[in-house]
Amino acid sequence: MNLLRWSSPELTLTFALDNGPVRLIGVREASRPDRDDLVPSQPLVEVSAVGHGLSPSTNRHVDTSLGQQLGYVRHEEGDGTLRIIQEEPTTGLRVTTVFEAHTGVRAWSEASMTGPGTLELTFLSSLVVGLASIDAELYSAANSWMAENRWSSRPLRAEALANIVRDPHHHVARSRDAVTNTGSWSSGERLPVGVLVESGTPYALGWQIEHNGPWHYEIGETRRGGYLLLSGPTDQEHQWSVELTADKPFTTVPVSLVAGTDRDSVFAALTRQRRAVRNRRPIDDRMPVIFNDYMNTLVGDPTTEKLLPLIDAAADVGADYFCIDAGWYADGDWWNTVGAWQPSTTRFPKGLAEVIDRIHQRGMVPGLWLEPEVIGVRSPIARELPDEAFLTRRGVRVAESGRYLLDLRSTAARKHLDDTVDRLVSDFGIGFFKFDNNTMTGPGTDKGGTSLGHGLLEHQRALLDWLDGLHTRHPDLLIENCASGAMRMDYAMLSRLHLQSTSDQEHPLLYAPITAAAPAAVRPEQAGHWAYPITGTTREEFTFALVNGIPGRLYLTGHLNRMTPAELDLVQSALTAHRAVLGDLHTLVPAWPLGLPAWTDEWIALALNGPDTSYLTLWHRGPGPSAITLPIPPSSIAPHFPTDLGDWTYTWTDDGLSITTNTLEPSARVLRLTPAGERT
Repeated sequence: MNLLRWSSPELTLTFALDNGPVRLIGVREASRPDRDDLVPSQPLVEVSAVGHGLSPSTNRHVDTSLGQQLGYVRHEEGDGTLRIIQEEPTTGLRVTTVFEAHTGVRAWSEASMTGPGTLELTFLSSLVVGLASIDAELYSAANSWMAENRWSSRPLRAEALANIVRDPHHHVARSRDAVTNTGSWSSGERLPVGVLVESGTPYALGWQIEHNGPWHYEIGETRRGGYLLLSGPTDQEHQWSVELTADKPFTTVPVSLVAGTDRDSVFAALTRQRRAVRNRRPIDDRMPVIFNDYMNTLVGDPTTEKLLPLIDAAADVGADYFCIDAGWYADGDWWNTVGAWQPSTTRFPKGLAEVIDRIHQRGMVPGLWLEPEVIGVRSPIARELPDEAFLTRRGVRVAESGRYLLDLRSTAARKHLDDTVDRLVSDFGIGFFKFDNNTMTGPGTDKGGTSLGHGLLEHQRALLDWLDGLHTRHPDLLIENCASGAMRMDYAMLSRLHLQSTSDQEHPLLYAPITAAAPAAVRPEQAGHWAYPITGTTREEFTFALVNGIPGRLYLTGHLNRMTPAELDLVQSALTAHRAVLGDLHTLVPAWPLGLPAWTDEWIALALNGPDTSYLTLWHRGPGPSAITLPIPPSSIAPHFPTDLGDWTYTWTDDGLSITTNTLEPSARVLRLTPAGERT
């Protein structure tokens, strides 16, 4: 074989460039030698079009006739990129696969026509990787409102991909293990992240699809071996197609790829890759503690009378930003009347400025909740904006849950949102927005003659462009990404936005597995976890709620103005502990000593490990007493929060760290670990 090897700081890719289509036959850590089981396998690109389908015919997106007919033309290297160019001679199709070196690699496909012909593309992969083995565990995650980041694993060979007779006279199975997400919520049902851990060998592969709309990945095997295929929207799954001509090229959504030796090493590599692909601005270094008035507090009913004492209490405990959540624009029922984003005059008799001024006076930065992409069907703005400003289907506005959905390709829609944000920043000095998104688009829009899926793809890309424009005009503005919690949790959005809401979950015991699992999908320094201590609860219940916020970005709420001095002392202690974590957070990577948490686990553990300091967060959700042993190496340990372990004890054994809790109710602790030193 004619081999090409190309590397990022942590990853080396090996390509076969001999006759036929280019194949990606090896993905390994840059520090490790080549595997000895590299074989020519799966084409790097799979592509189908009307009139050019599959052989054999299946539901899979491999064995495409065009993909099999692509041939290597050349490759180009420079400035941390690799471009591999292939052409299909009968149609004039050219596909360029682009790789960017970050920590791992980022990749996508660019399709164009070399001549006057036309193709109606129905599928184009972002990346296809040949797998040496599918005897492996697949880690993937279900995601839903209030129950985010529910990870599970299953053996591919035993449960998904049947091992049938394979010799020259028989086929391999034509099945696939597919994970697909539809609509405008990129994580509405599944996370766009996966990890494959081979059985019996120290090898694992991880990926994420970086798109804020529909996506698809699948794993299977052909006669040439196993494959992993990553893509954005497809015709089969998402009603997507696009016309390709010499003047109208197409680019797929980007994906990231990493490798490691096991599950946790791959998630650590994904964390580093997420840091590398983020468009980080100087303001993102600020890492403030944000108080938000919503969860278990005002719940969308802010008024001057309710907010002023909360503002004072939040400032007293040390919050840096104060965000007024939903309802500030509303007089009465507001769900289907939103869109003008003007402050209510009944909620704020002397104007919203009175409340905002108090936030400034107390040394905090003011923030507002906004749901920019929707206009209520009963809003005056719905009549003022033209149909061109909205997503439409067969000329009729798409309406979901009492809202019309703005089309961010529209000049009128963009102007409305630009004017809104610019006005709020100018009039009130807003430095933080919580951008929410509670209404899905369905399969998309056919406005302009596009397929439904391609109209949605263009809209979602226009949304990203709009966000980029906001940051250019307002470089000191921080934006939280929220969509009914974490229904749009992807690294198209998070490469641009400061913070990710990890859930709308209101029960501290149910938030624990969400907090613990979040670093599998989001950088810890972007994972905004609600901490909502409730006055009058027991000390352990109060502590448990605060612990949920510490290993990430503590997002504070609760009736602080009603709390006792002892309760406020505990809140301040939690913020002190959290700020110590914030100082290290950009260097920490996650690990799960007890495995990724299941929704009903009694014990949950998350380690955030750094070169000098690690933080181990432990939750026990059952009544005590109870004990657990964690397989971690000996370290020096100190209680981090609370500073007194109370009824918790620990001891080192040959099997690791043995923890015992004698509390008679659920409880949680954060420990600080440092290497070497004597055991304490």
